[in-house]
Amino acid sequence: MKRMLIAILSLAPIADSRADIYKYVAPDGRVYYTDEPKKGLDYRLIIRTRPRTYQRDLKFMSGNRLKFNDLIAKAAAKHQMDPKLLHAVIQAESAYNPNAVSSAGAVGLMQLMPDTARRYGVTDRRDAEQNVDGGTRYLKDLLAMFNSNLTLAVAGYNAGEGAVMKYGNSVPPYPETRNYVQHVLSLYRKS
Repeated sequence: MKRMLIAILSLAPIADSRADIYKYVAPDGRVYYTDEPKKGLDYRLIIRTRPRTYQRDLKFMSGNRLKFNDLIAKAAAKHQMDPKLLHAVIQAESAYNPNAVSSAGAVGLMQLMPDTARRYGVTDRRDAEQNVDGGTRYLKDLLAMFNSNLTLAVAGYNAGEGAVMKYGNSVPPYPETRNYVQHVLSLYRKS
């Protein structure tokens, strides 16, 4: 069996940390990967990434924040919630992308799971108004459930209220949930 030597070429840091990756297999069996294929060689595209920049992402998020500001204010007023908290949750959950879908199956601005959506009468999780209304009601119920403890309510929003209760009404020891709580509370304090 021929031993293969893999060499990584031209993968210097890129300004936006994304680039298409190409693969070339040399006649001697060596394999090369690059983001800048050399002309005249038979490079094959193996990973395609859409170029994005921090500035463009920030512009998208800011534009959508403004686009959904009235909708969020309306839900906050309707359910007597702080709109700054809703903004913090939405920024952490979807970065104001109404089409966001998580690997776990959460959908929309407030990333509603199917069971949560059903519980709050959301028939179309992709509908921004329904999504924000359902997510706001869920967050309000979590605050009531945990005696206005914002940390536990936010942890419950991420991990589910059952997980918070399972760990004696404390933030579950899941790294994702702990990071999420810190992130949301930081966004909330900055707003």
